[in-house]
Amino acid sequence: MSDATPPAARPLTRAALEIDEYASGLGWDQPARLFALVDTGELLVNQPALARQLGLEPGAKGELTPIEQDELPKGAQLDEFLGTIAWPDAVAGCALVVERLILPPSAEATIPGGKSERELAAFVAKHPERQEVRMTVAVLRDGSRETALRLREKDSAREVLTGPDLVPGLADALLTTFS
Repeated sequence: MSDATPPAARPLTRAALEIDEYASGLGWDQPARLFALVDTGELLVNQPALARQLGLEPGAKGELTPIEQDELPKGAQLDEFLGTIAWPDAVAGCALVVERLILPPSAEATIPGGKSERELAAFVAKHPERQEVRMTVAVLRDGSRETALRLREKDSAREVLTGPDLVPGLADALLTTFS
């Protein structure tokens, strides 16, 4: 696709926004959720019963269908869990939805050095400028990536930010599940 293509016209962006909308309907304070992204056209041909169950329509060439995976193991560290995933060839990509607390760039100077991960998390949780964010990060085997980012204080579909490089570390981690 050309750079002039509007972002929402890209299948990966539409898939990330579809997953974000689904997660939004579940409310906040949810566990992380993992999705396989499959080519809709191939799903219609190779798994017609599943395609019917999902309500997919013929003619969806180039589209991606998100399929939620089993719940992530409780207590597992996300980076360690992602290291255990291997996708079959039929999976074109994957997406992960996670909620986190973040600080705005203006607060970064107040972050204490030399603290453990647990101590830093406690610091952020108590910081008056903290913001809750839901990140939906989607990647394809070819390295394409997209993120839909929703702030709790601006919890509306019109306020969702999208872009390929909003959460690069998480996108990189998801891409390693294909290597």
